[in-house]
Amino acid sequence: MSVLTILEPEGLYPDNSVEEPVLAGGARVVRGAAVAALDELPDALCEQADALMTLRMAVPAAQLARFPKLRVVVRMGVGYDRVDRAECARRGITVCNIPDYGTEEVADHAISLALGLRRGLFLHHETQRANPPAHWGVINTPLIRRLSVQRFAVLGLGRIGTAVALRAKAFGFDVVFFDPFLPNGVDRALGIRRAPSLAALMEQADVLSIHAPLTRKTRGLVGAAELASLPKGAVVVNTARGPIMDLEALEAGLRSGHIAGAGLDVVPVEPPVEPVPSLMRAYRAREDWLQGRLVITPHSAFHTPEAWDDIRLKGIETVRDVLVLGLQTNVIAPESD
Repeated sequence: MSVLTILEPEGLYPDNSVEEPVLAGGARVVRGAAVAALDELPDALCEQADALMTLRMAVPAAQLARFPKLRVVVRMGVGYDRVDRAECARRGITVCNIPDYGTEEVADHAISLALGLRRGLFLHHETQRANPPAHWGVINTPLIRRLSVQRFAVLGLGRIGTAVALRAKAFGFDVVFFDPFLPNGVDRALGIRRAPSLAALMEQADVLSIHAPLTRKTRGLVGAAELASLPKGAVVVNTARGPIMDLEALEAGLRSGHIAGAGLDVVPVEPPVEPVPSLMRAYRAREDWLQGRLVITPHSAFHTPEAWDDIRLKGIETVRDVLVLGLQTNVIAPESD
């Protein structure tokens, strides 16, 4: 019986010390030379692969023909929007993700952004290091409010959304969520409230935290109309995927003052390329109107050494389960939106 070949094309790790004990001889891991895209791989390497593990790399339909033996694609992360699932399904290739890594980290990051904005930490930090520094005292701003009088709205109550909801609840927020895919009773089990619709969530969101996957249905889900329906002085946090929210609409809301502040770990195109969105240009230029109101981190919410270990271990365990043991671990259904 031939040994199965698992291709990790990005060269993420220096050895197979974690993978080999999990595979126990049932397969081997071949690492690429840290290429940026599948089209940079040699045909001979692609032709060997029974499974493909990717982190940052896209898996487009045009490249799949180069993998005649491919049976499994594992996206070593939560989102799977960069894998062409329709073409994978047509070729009989199973697509998986790693939904349970980085849950704590992203939840902590989202709460940190919300608290940093709502307590004026970023605002005072920026103004106190200005030249000259701001006066030594409070700044009257709609950003800063007592947490217990605010409604913390979670859009998407999956693993990360749930972790965020529990953290927000612990800080005293009135927590409400919208997720049409969850059964009745989740709200009661967690001790939070459920909004019957996206519109109902938006109209009560003093803090909006986005935790939905990027799909055909969620792309552009939070647009100009939704942001305009937020209460005046709301704060918006997005640690999910950039294209879920209209960045131009967010800029308009910030400029008008309807939205008090925003924290973004994701933007529509990553890394940003020219033409850089005007909101990011204003942020990088430190324009006065945005001072302390916008914080952008470079899709780093997931990062800790422990999370990187989880990516590696959970990734190879998923490959083993599906490719070697025939299980359905973390399988993304082809018909999923």
